[in-house]
Amino acid sequence: MFEKIDLDRSMSDKQFRRIMPPLAERMGELQRAAAGRGIPAIIVFEGMDGSEKGVQINQLIQPLDPRGFDVYAINDPNDAERARPFFWRFWVNTPARGRLAVFSRSWYHRTIVERRHGKNDPQAARWANEINLFERALADDDYLILKLYLHISKKEQKRRYRILEKDPATSWRVTDKQWDGHKKFDKYLSAMESLMERTDMAHAPWIIVEANDRNFAAAKIITTVIEAYEKAVARARGENAASPAPPEATVEIMSLRSSVLDRVDLSQSMTSAEYDKKLPGCEDRMRKAQMKAYASGVPIVVVFEGWDAAGKGGDIKRLTANMDPRGYTVVPIRAPSPTELAHNYLWRFCTRFPAAGHFTIFDRSWYGRVLVERVEGLCRPDEWQRAYAEINEMEEHLVNSGTVLVKFWLHIDQNTQLKRFEDRERNPEKEWKLSVDDWRNRGKWNEYWAAADEMLYRTSTDYAPWTIIESNDKNFSRIKVLQSVAAAVEEKLGELD
Repeated sequence: MFEKIDLDRSMSDKQFRRIMPPLAERMGELQRAAAGRGIPAIIVFEGMDGSEKGVQINQLIQPLDPRGFDVYAINDPNDAERARPFFWRFWVNTPARGRLAVFSRSWYHRTIVERRHGKNDPQAARWANEINLFERALADDDYLILKLYLHISKKEQKRRYRILEKDPATSWRVTDKQWDGHKKFDKYLSAMESLMERTDMAHAPWIIVEANDRNFAAAKIITTVIEAYEKAVARARGENAASPAPPEATVEIMSLRSSVLDRVDLSQSMTSAEYDKKLPGCEDRMRKAQMKAYASGVPIVVVFEGWDAAGKGGDIKRLTANMDPRGYTVVPIRAPSPTELAHNYLWRFCTRFPAAGHFTIFDRSWYGRVLVERVEGLCRPDEWQRAYAEINEMEEHLVNSGTVLVKFWLHIDQNTQLKRFEDRERNPEKEWKLSVDDWRNRGKWNEYWAAADEMLYRTSTDYAPWTIIESNDKNFSRIKVLQSVAAAVEEKLGELD
């Protein structure tokens, strides 16, 4: 998750002062609406020391009626809490219907700070399962659960510590414990990422807040909470959609969302001369990687997703051009057959996973559930919302079984797509590649963009990260695909040596 987050995002004081009043007013209205509908809510704030959880909690609760919420600061357990089951101290603080409970740190504190278990620790996996059971019990009883992780850089944490140390009124907050944690920043972040991947559920989602800039963090937090409350109140009223955000803040609210695709540099390119020079070496490297994988019994799954006309077919053809055809299978994914529809949506993919030493290349994949099926309404919202966790769990099992999993999103801009559509339309040899559905899908570019962005955000894990291929230039795209697959196979083979 974290590698997709841009910590440079910020908001000017002028913009902050403009958008916050209508947001604060709406937040107060929603608190009253939730109280009237008996909606209990839990908001969790997690983050590294120095991420200013207290500051951001205070900013969020300012518009609220103080009689309707409680704030809990979770520290090391006291004697009474140690004498009871772990979740006891959280159960006693769950809010009554119509009230809000805000936790500054929470049940996640044990895994990251108290025990300091790494990402591969089986105890951490067991705790993640216990957390999921706890949160599901609340969600099934119509609790609104929102989990916010305030993300700052190691450099920013150090800067804030130095500021606190210089002020006699706050110097006590920075001790050897904080500096020891700073040294272990990357370790803690990795452990937190692993835990978040295991506990990011539709009924209790994680939202990463870019918190290097205080204004941006505060604005994103309140808009995120407003959106969650809007949906909860709409459900309680029996409505299908939430009310719109305040008109004055609509543009700003949209700009606050974490976007993976916004930061892709589509200007990257490669001349034909450079391509011709690099291609033979890349193909030879890929052929050797295939042969070594076969000899070592390592199965490889390569997933291609991306925009229509992004070049998936061409990249697959180039990837396999110098490979032994007996060792790979390309699986093009179309609309499911009646037999496939009669099974779980993952069935038609899991049954095609490769044997030891073989490649399976998917031209589109199980991600259709959170892309085309989501956008086109081919599955219910609750089905695609829970699919992120289902897919992550399936991929974790696949990787843990020894499979190399490489996932590509081929990214192009709208102008490039239009040009390629028109080229296909004019070329009799390529006309078959263009369909009515392609043009129709192009009309839903923004909806597909939002779906792809959320997919990349929620399913790029430490064990199965997404690789974004800048595909405006086909030469650049094909070389990057070859290099990426070969590198992933070589890394796995190196682990086996």
